[in-house]
Amino acid sequence: MNAVFYISSLVAVIATALVVTRVNVVHALLYLIVSLLAVALIFFVLGAPFVAALEVLIYAGAIMVLFVFVIMMLNLGARGERRQKALLNPSIWIGPGILAIVLLGELVYVLIGQELPPTSGSEVSPKQVSLALFGPYALGVELASVLLLAGLVGAYHLGRRVAPPRAPSKEDP
Repeated sequence: MNAVFYISSLVAVIATALVVTRVNVVHALLYLIVSLLAVALIFFVLGAPFVAALEVLIYAGAIMVLFVFVIMMLNLGARGERRQKALLNPSIWIGPGILAIVLLGELVYVLIGQELPPTSGSEVSPKQVSLALFGPYALGVELASVLLLAGLVGAYHLGRRVAPPRAPSKEDP
């Protein structure tokens, strides 16, 4: 079980380093998804399957879709269209694919080859998690959602095209 933890940690660190060093935003998003999946596997190995499922559903699913929509909303013009066509090149998918296959192999090893990791403490139901999130931690949840919305609006304003000012004509008052 320790080997699975360390390999997943290594995959997470490598994928996160590649997120930071990629020039193309879409490539960085692919590596970010792999990094989030590696963190989910770490949570699963540590005995928190519910947190691992939330990691996959919320971060690797919903937030990544939001990031993709923001990238699409920025509409980078002809240069962006060339980049999108370059995404069809299979060589771009080799790095994230290899890291994802390593994670898939680890997950299969954990689920089939070993017994589930022992959990420490008591079992927590999804209802208890939601009551905690929207009870004493409701302010933190709302602040996080406002922060995400501010990032979305900021990305839109940074990426929008501003029309150059036009020269006044004789017909303008």
